[in-house]
Amino acid sequence: MFSWSSFLTYAVVTAVTPGPNNIMSMSNGNRKGFVGALPFNLGILAGFSSIMILCTAFCSLLSTWIPRIKFPLLIAGACYMLYLAWETFHNSGTIEENHSRDGLLSGFLLQFVNPKIYIYCIMSMEAYILPFYSGQPLPLLGFALLLAIIGFVFTLLWSAFGSMFKWLFSNYTKPVNTVMALLLVYCAISLFLT
Repeated sequence: MFSWSSFLTYAVVTAVTPGPNNIMSMSNGNRKGFVGALPFNLGILAGFSSIMILCTAFCSLLSTWIPRIKFPLLIAGACYMLYLAWETFHNSGTIEENHSRDGLLSGFLLQFVNPKIYIYCIMSMEAYILPFYSGQPLPLLGFALLLAIIGFVFTLLWSAFGSMFKWLFSNYTKPVNTVMALLLVYCAISLFLT
């Protein structure tokens, strides 16, 4: 049976943690306000959706052609999540900003060089979705778009509450990082419980 709780925990924790999309959205929100940052965020949504659909198709084909890769990918994914948990737990809370690009096209193109979203999709597909929906194009498309929307929602939140997140991460770094790290450890363990 598909585990919505494990899948959504992984998707939300991965989407909410700092990465290129969230940092740049926060920066744009701080500088331009929420409405001024919307073109960049809409570019993220378009690029994110494109990458999720392409990654889903790739993972689906790869899993169909080489079913033996699932377990090694789960091991690699769990190790990556544990690495992220370690890095998150030991993160100083310093957030570096980049103001160089902030338009719709920049948001779109950023997705093609953002390794976080590739791993986000591949892990979601291989660990949670494909075991239950392999060979079903419409549910796979739906999950790809759901992953993109989850990511987009958090870029909007980072944009809208950019200065608040900065304050939160700088003043409560250890508790926030500890919770995020523990959730990532839970996600890594849950990969083997399905």
